[in-house]
Amino acid sequence: MCVFCGSSTGHRDVYAHVAGELGREMARRGIGLVFGGGAVGLMGVVADAVLAAGGHAVGVIPHALVARELAHRALPDLRVVNSMHERKATMAQLSDAFIAMPGGFGTFEEFCEVVTWTQLGVHRKSCGLLNVDGFYDALIAQFDRGVAEGFIKPLNRRIVVADAEPAALLDSLTFMPAPPEAPWISGPEET
Repeated sequence: MCVFCGSSTGHRDVYAHVAGELGREMARRGIGLVFGGGAVGLMGVVADAVLAAGGHAVGVIPHALVARELAHRALPDLRVVNSMHERKATMAQLSDAFIAMPGGFGTFEEFCEVVTWTQLGVHRKSCGLLNVDGFYDALIAQFDRGVAEGFIKPLNRRIVVADAEPAALLDSLTFMPAPPEAPWISGPEET
């Protein structure tokens, strides 16, 4: 499971608390973590929780960010790549599904890219938002507006699931069928 999240912990303790909860729950279920390879912010919290609970974590970080994001040196599997593009491609290749926790522009971009890849049929992997304390309410509303305004097909909107609780989100991503091969430009409208 790939987790996109901030290299910061944010201003409120709830974000780090839920990141730790997600990491522990993933390890409890035997779900390996793929993440951005940093030891700082929510990235570090999730990875530390997975490792402390006996789980497996793979970090993927570009050379340019090794020093800046303080690469997580306790990882048994830290992959240093040449670029952000290679980082994202490697993370996607290693993952069966994706979760976005609270974060900034990088988190938003990474998550929207994998959603688009599912929509385009590049892969058929589930995508979920860990909506900690309503952090993603506005983005979820924007996705729904995209449907209402005719820019996102209802079938494609189902690619993204959301939940505030790590265990419930993991259930949704683990047990839901692979996203359908949806027509993304033309084809019959489906609801």
